[in-house]
Amino acid sequence: MCHYAAKRGNILKRGYVQTSDFDYDLPPSRIAQEPAPVRDKCRLLVLDAQTGLLTDRIFKDILDYFAPGDVVVANNTRVLPARLLGTKRNTGGNAEVFLLKERFDLEKKQAKSALWEVLVRPGKRLKPGAIVDFTAEDGSIALSAEICDWVGAHEESESLEPQSKGGRIARLSTSLASLDEALHKVGHTPLPPYIKDYAGDEEMYQTVYSKRESSAAAPTAGLHFTDELIEQLKQKGVQWHTVELEVGLDTFRIVEEEDFRNHVMHTETFSVDQSVVDAINAAHERGNKVVAVGTTSVRSLESAYIQGGNALQACKKASTNLFITPGYNFGVVDAIITNFHVPRSTLMMLVSAFASRDYIMAAYTHAIEHEYRMLSFGDAMFIHKDL
Repeated sequence: MCHYAAKRGNILKRGYVQTSDFDYDLPPSRIAQEPAPVRDKCRLLVLDAQTGLLTDRIFKDILDYFAPGDVVVANNTRVLPARLLGTKRNTGGNAEVFLLKERFDLEKKQAKSALWEVLVRPGKRLKPGAIVDFTAEDGSIALSAEICDWVGAHEESESLEPQSKGGRIARLSTSLASLDEALHKVGHTPLPPYIKDYAGDEEMYQTVYSKRESSAAAPTAGLHFTDELIEQLKQKGVQWHTVELEVGLDTFRIVEEEDFRNHVMHTETFSVDQSVVDAINAAHERGNKVVAVGTTSVRSLESAYIQGGNALQACKKASTNLFITPGYNFGVVDAIITNFHVPRSTLMMLVSAFASRDYIMAAYTHAIEHEYRMLSFGDAMFIHKDL
């Protein structure tokens, strides 16, 4: 608590917040290394964003905070088998290729070949012209990746700085029927770098309502929902809707600039259907609340609101680099279900914009002192107003 109090005093003296104000002491022992055995029986910290009141609950108790007519919006993206472990064709040395997004803007998609934006390791040795092969269980080469260029060579890309971050454009090719088949033979579901040696069911890093494989990371706030809990919400008269935002690795990055206004958010693709727009508008007209499951759902809805000229509009494969920081006025979202986030991250800033930085930091101090499990496989928060 002393660490938090000192930080608050510094803010009052200078009159503004900076990146270090979103830092906190996170003991490694508090970072969850595996999911809760039962998704909806993890812990839930409820934060009243107007008063700062904290309540300790269990996630399935989330039902108590909904009224008939409320609308829940979740991100139904599914995580790609994006982590590829192979060998360099010329030397036989180990290499890793991590898929970020397919570059449709550079080349038309084909069944057995496509250009992808990727991260590579070892970065210094995988230069344009290098080829990495990935073998299936039977020993055959199911997939190959030829490094074509640095990411920074293409002005259209905003995902990575050239060379220093390991960003490449790679051509994936296969002799199998399709790239999709090849990826599922050799690819692995990527886990955040702070999760070490997890050997459990990779499906636990997917939400039960996930659909199209389009993301490099999971929208982890949704991991706590079960099919039964969703059905119970519907039986209570709560409407369940989904959007899609293709989550990138930027979700794991900390903000390096002390003045976070200089941080560049990477562009992600999102879609919001007209049915979601209609449901949200009707809910607000009735006086019901809209609850976003996760920061990716928040950014999808708020981006659609801004792009509609401060009126929620449907969007199909739209782009957003919306960076929500304290002082932002939310146009759509009335409550947020979220996980605990990495220190100094854009996600810390987003939830602080909703509930104030002081209340969020106090909640995180409470969570650590009461041994909540933190980050992607950890426990959850429900941040609300005007219940």
